Amino acid sequence: MPRLNTEKGQPAGVGVGLRSKYHQQFLHGTPKIAWLEIVSENYLGLDGRGGRARESLIQIAERYPIVMHGVSLSIGSVDPLNLEYLRQLRSLKNICGAAWYSDHLCWTGVGGENLHDLLPLPYTEEALGHLCPRIQQVQELMGEALILENVSSYLSFAHSEMSEWEFLSELVKRTGCGLLLDVNNVYVSAINHGFDPMRFLNGIPRGAVRQFHLAGYSDNGTHLVDTHDHPVWPPVWSLYQEALRLFGRIPTLIEWDDKLPPLEQLLEEAAKAEHLMETYDSPNASRASTMVEVGHH
Repeated sequence: MPRLNTEKGQPAGVGVGLRSKYHQQFLHGTPKIAWLEIVSENYLGLDGRGGRARESLIQIAERYPIVMHGVSLSIGSVDPLNLEYLRQLRSLKNICGAAWYSDHLCWTGVGGENLHDLLPLPYTEEALGHLCPRIQQVQELMGEALILENVSSYLSFAHSEMSEWEFLSELVKRTGCGLLLDVNNVYVSAINHGFDPMRFLNGIPRGAVRQFHLAGYSDNGTHLVDTHDHPVWPPVWSLYQEALRLFGRIPTLIEWDDKLPPLEQLLEEAAKAEHLMETYDSPNASRASTMVEVGHH
């Protein structure tokens, strides 16, 4: 059974995404945040060195725990896994001392073409049979459990045989992979497809969740879109409280990828999550007492 990295520098509490806009602040100051998540591809160059961005990352990683989050694994594609890409990921992970590596349960291309989108999969036994050996191959090459994130979705497959949470549970059982539970994506998909998000949370194996993501969505009127360009909305904060109740103090990331705010605003969002997490750390905390006001947007 694959195991997660347990070396020094394991993230705890709440982190934020390290984007190039914030590099100088982290290089020349010490913003108050517990850990940082990087988008792996931002530090992978064609020559395998990654250039100036990687040099900055190495310096920042000396003072902050790092986790890696990818967008190009395309674990669900029918194309063979890109072994050179995985080797570069492993090298980057060793260089920056990342505690773990995650990517999305999706496919991003076919026939060698990258569609630059996180596309959903049908939830079928056939898809499980396709995914499991690919996940195991990644885990063998990386030397630890792969952590997979649930993506937001805007369509569903008529021939799906199970729910998304049942599908994720089967992947965990068959491969030993971990889960990155994106609470915003759960809410977005629940609204778009008309299911109760608590059914999703209650259907996930308790011990499988290694990380949470929180982010802001956009409301297009007919559906919600996972745009990562807003503060976390109140319904997602409420669902996060339920996730804390069910899964405990899981390392949590504030994810903001577009229309980047000043770092101070990002840290304010992180402080809200930290407050909720600390509330659940109290042995006398009740569910009612945790439904606190965390701000409206």
